Amino acid sequence: MSQILVSHLTFSYESSFDVIFDDVSFTLDTDWKLGFAGRNGKGKTTFLRLLQGKYPYQGTISASVAFDYFPYPAARKDKERMASELLEEWKSGCEEWRVIVELSKLGLDAEVLYRPFGTLSQGEQTKVMLAVLFSGEQEFLLVDEPTNHLDQEARETVKTYLSGKKGFILVSHDRDLLDACIDHILVLNRQSIEVQSGNFSSWEENKRRRDASAEKENEKHKKEIVKLEKAARQAKGWSDQTEKSKIGQKTAGLKPDRGYIGHKAAKMMKRSKTLEHRKEDAIREKEGLLKDVETLAELKMQPLVHHKEVLLEADNLGLRYPESDTWLFQNLKLELRKGERVFLHGSNGCGKSTLIKAVLKAVGYGKGAADHFWNFQEQGRLTLASGLVISYVSQDTSYLNGSIRKFCEKRGLEESLFCAILRQMGVEREQFTKELQEYSEGQKKKIQIAESLLTPANLYLWDEPLNYVDVFTRMQIEEVLLRYEPSMLIVEHDARFQERIATKIVEL
Repeated sequence: MSQILVSHLTFSYESSFDVIFDDVSFTLDTDWKLGFAGRNGKGKTTFLRLLQGKYPYQGTISASVAFDYFPYPAARKDKERMASELLEEWKSGCEEWRVIVELSKLGLDAEVLYRPFGTLSQGEQTKVMLAVLFSGEQEFLLVDEPTNHLDQEARETVKTYLSGKKGFILVSHDRDLLDACIDHILVLNRQSIEVQSGNFSSWEENKRRRDASAEKENEKHKKEIVKLEKAARQAKGWSDQTEKSKIGQKTAGLKPDRGYIGHKAAKMMKRSKTLEHRKEDAIREKEGLLKDVETLAELKMQPLVHHKEVLLEADNLGLRYPESDTWLFQNLKLELRKGERVFLHGSNGCGKSTLIKAVLKAVGYGKGAADHFWNFQEQGRLTLASGLVISYVSQDTSYLNGSIRKFCEKRGLEESLFCAILRQMGVEREQFTKELQEYSEGQKKKIQIAESLLTPANLYLWDEPLNYVDVFTRMQIEEVLLRYEPSMLIVEHDARFQERIATKIVEL
């Protein structure tokens, strides 16, 4: 057991005016199972890179352990090689037998190491990398969002595996995963960093209480400031009035005692200034109270009401790709009615995204898409209500490029409203001057979600919308969906999100 000491850390990227860390200090223990949370763009992955010495910074990071980072790089050429050939490149001195031991804990046979890495499923690739990561000794491990794109079953396996480990930082926006796997949490707040024992839910409850206390104290200070302002004005008024009486008329033949009156006026002025200083101190104290209060702004959306009760119906539907002899699924019966939020559930590769594409194809959505996008065969019947207006959030973000202005112009969105929604989801104003391809993956997903929320539609098709999206934004999205009750067909593996939002779950 040793400590990682972070002292007066300051960092910003050379190409940006944004300060990611500004004179922050904290201490971590290498024996902890540490969760790492915060809004997208706050610097979680950047901090992991700083621990690895990837970027120059001001201040000091002191540690007596080596660091290793998940995920390992896997270039296109690496996909043709066997995983066993990549072990040494990923982790120097990696011993294959140790990897095999870890794979067994993840429910995989050793044979996955001897297949081309690119032929492994997303879940298998993740598990192989995790097995390599945890096969070493005397390291503090940096695990960056291990469950993105994984189905529910694979997530459960990873959750069970990580819950039996220690000595790591886990960056994740999956509340269920964080609660199961961590005993301490590091949070990047709006203007500070805090380290706390417990899991995400215990931190969230503590923060809710602190925020409520800060709000209450803030109201108290606001009232105090009003009282001090009134008292300061009165004292200044009395001072001015007393000062004027120095040149007043004689009373009963006596001249005014100007010395006494001047002394009294000075006392009144001093009291006025004292009250003014107290007011300024109270204002400064009030400003600090709410610096870390995470107010989840209410998002809005514009669902359209269709005249038909049943929006989508599948009868004995089957889908497959022509190069495969196996159907993704067959004999699917599905009915989606107005106001229903139907979640598609099943393992990776079972056809969830392909079903969404089939719905898009049926309404003629995205006619300019590449032919391979529609390269699947159908059997059975898929019927949609006539005139159905669709809003679609894709898994893919690679098409996002150019400025926000051009993005909005191309899609007929009002730029000011679009930026307002992004701000409500925690995207800083400084980001709006950047090209979309420079955004983090989480920020790109927010671009897609903001577009969908602004698009009036009868049916919303969301395909893994929450990958890389921070916890706070997930909560905001939950609330807006519960408030407006849009009709939706969704693929999403976040267990907490599905638990709150789904009105129906369809197994494929």
